[in-house]
Amino acid sequence: MHPQGEAMASREDELAGGLGTIARALFTAGTVEETLVRIVHTARDTIDACDYAGLSLVAGPRVTTQLATDPVVAEVDAAQYDTGEGPCLAVITEGLDSLYADDLREDTRWPAFGPRAVAAGLRSLLAFRLFANDTLGALNLYARLPRAYGATDRAAGLIFAAHAGIALAAAQDRAQEARRAERLAGGLISREVIGQAQGILMEREGITAGQAFDVLCRASQHLNLKLRTVAQDLVDTGVRPEVGPDA
Repeated sequence: MHPQGEAMASREDELAGGLGTIARALFTAGTVEETLVRIVHTARDTIDACDYAGLSLVAGPRVTTQLATDPVVAEVDAAQYDTGEGPCLAVITEGLDSLYADDLREDTRWPAFGPRAVAAGLRSLLAFRLFANDTLGALNLYARLPRAYGATDRAAGLIFAAHAGIALAAAQDRAQEARRAERLAGGLISREVIGQAQGILMEREGITAGQAFDVLCRASQHLNLKLRTVAQDLVDTGVRPEVGPDA
């Protein structure tokens, strides 16, 4: 094999082995924030030609930069959002897996964005769509040099982005499940506290559960406090809540 071919094959083998380790690291990151940090910094460190990396997420109709390895990334990302054009937005809105601008000074696809990126000192941009079932955002790899990314870098980036998208979706699902569990636990606690407060009123005043609940509701409205707060105060202090002049 030609020495150049051997070097490329060696680099591909190295990347393949490294990406397996990277994939495991991404999936064990934990929270969404930790996953974002690992994606951005690992991408920059894995793709040799990359000088700066950033991650943009879809938030309803908007796209925002969630994390960047350097302030220049946020500046250039903002130029894409301001002009409504650029590789990052293109992969998100057009559903492309990746898009490569090998020289933003010469690229005519983004006449408003390109000059602003060049003015910030960036010449190459490699954008990858992050997705699982839906598009989550884009991973943007910036380089100061033109034509910075070779075929191996682009292939490695595509594999990395696939792992990153799935890892990010998994982290978001875990966060959503944690919030759901927290709401459920909060609801159970609220019902328990309200039930305790009802029991106190029923025992003291010889009223029904419905009447006790009505007392708590009127107190909540009169005091402008949440029903759970009124109930918790009664349980903690034993003091009947004020229900207003109409009680």
